[in-house]
Amino acid sequence: MGNLSIRVKRSNRKTLSLEIKEDLSLTVRAPRYVSDEEIRTFIASHLAWIEKHREKMKKRNDAAASIQPLSSEELNALADKAMLVIPGRVEHFSKILQVTYGRITIRNQQTRWGSCSSKGNLNFNCLLMLTPDHILDYIVVHELCHRLEMNHSARFWARVASVIPDYKDCEKWLKEHGSIIMKKNR
Repeated sequence: MGNLSIRVKRSNRKTLSLEIKEDLSLTVRAPRYVSDEEIRTFIASHLAWIEKHREKMKKRNDAAASIQPLSSEELNALADKAMLVIPGRVEHFSKILQVTYGRITIRNQQTRWGSCSSKGNLNFNCLLMLTPDHILDYIVVHELCHRLEMNHSARFWARVASVIPDYKDCEKWLKEHGSIIMKKNR
């Protein structure tokens, strides 16, 4: 395992969970009442999983390190393309979800794919033009569902699933490939 940095975050949650961070450290999320010994045992019982996911993250980091950032001209071209494509997708899915929306803005963002304001204005990252169409559609639906639920509750996810039944695959794709695409923006 080498030098494994472990961070424990306690909260009112009910279960233990593990997360490998970009710096290859391990975050353990634990209920407040779980003892340090129980946490050590939990980590020990998941060493194979930890090593597998640290290796996966290392490969992702190595791939991201070799990425050449896009030039200003390339980013502007992506933004122009996004302004041609995204409003049509928003219009299409807004009808399906029966929601209204305000202004659509395309931005060159470092960490977010999209956002929805309380006034219904939608922001999208121009880097979405580098993702597959079904990922773009998922992000559009995700943001439009915030017009109905301004949270990530079970009801919110049910609304997303009503239009994108395989949204969890989209989330997985973004987790595996999104950080590499975002690095093109640096």
